Amino acid sequence: MCYTVFISHNKHSLQAQYIFPLFMTERNNRINFSAVLASAVHDMKNSLLLLMRSIEQLGERFPAGTNEADDVAVIHYESMRLNTGLAQLLSLYRAELDQLPLNIQECFAEDILDDLLATNKNYIDHKSINLLINQPEELSCYLDPDLINVVLNDVLINAMRYGRHEISISASETDSYFTLVIEDDGPGYPESMLKNNETNMRDFNISSGRTGLGLFFARMIAEAHINGDKKGSVQLSNGGSLGGGVFTLRLP
Repeated sequence: MCYTVFISHNKHSLQAQYIFPLFMTERNNRINFSAVLASAVHDMKNSLLLLMRSIEQLGERFPAGTNEADDVAVIHYESMRLNTGLAQLLSLYRAELDQLPLNIQECFAEDILDDLLATNKNYIDHKSINLLINQPEELSCYLDPDLINVVLNDVLINAMRYGRHEISISASETDSYFTLVIEDDGPGYPESMLKNNETNMRDFNISSGRTGLGLFFARMIAEAHINGDKKGSVQLSNGGSLGGGVFTLRLP
């Protein structure tokens, strides 16, 4: 799939930036099904956000460690996965129309990680995962916080799903790139995903295996971040400090 990304300085949220074309095509007055589907997904995402808030409020009623609290944590985790998938679909639709805006702004690594962990706090507590956070103070980068949050949230969700006891998240500045690494102590990425590291975006097969859509989306968003002759990238590998999957995001 070919796409072009343009940069917008609109400060509204990603959710408010979706403007869909007319549902009827010019040819024979046929329904533009992709536009109808995108609009429906957008409405579902709004409803899902309300549902997630209700789930969070429900979880506050039960003491930690009870069966009820565990059940709510699992429901919240699954709703987070669904929300991330819908956000990816909407962004890919906009990219297909050459209308995926980037709201570039200076963000601090501490704020990015705080938002990421706060969003997933319920399931982190439920899984009793030991989080290892390593970040220099006052480290910042210019990026689109909404789109990058979707990318990182998908990675963290999968790390919690396939990891066992520990997850490491580290942020640093390396060779003039903002680098963020998420590692887990699970079985690692399957070989089919590791091979996709070198696949050209046009040849990327998102139906080839587990989380193919997530990896495609992550690469698309990373490569849309450009500074001069440098552009962002993602890299998957196995091993690292915890012996499992290693996801690396680099932004110029």
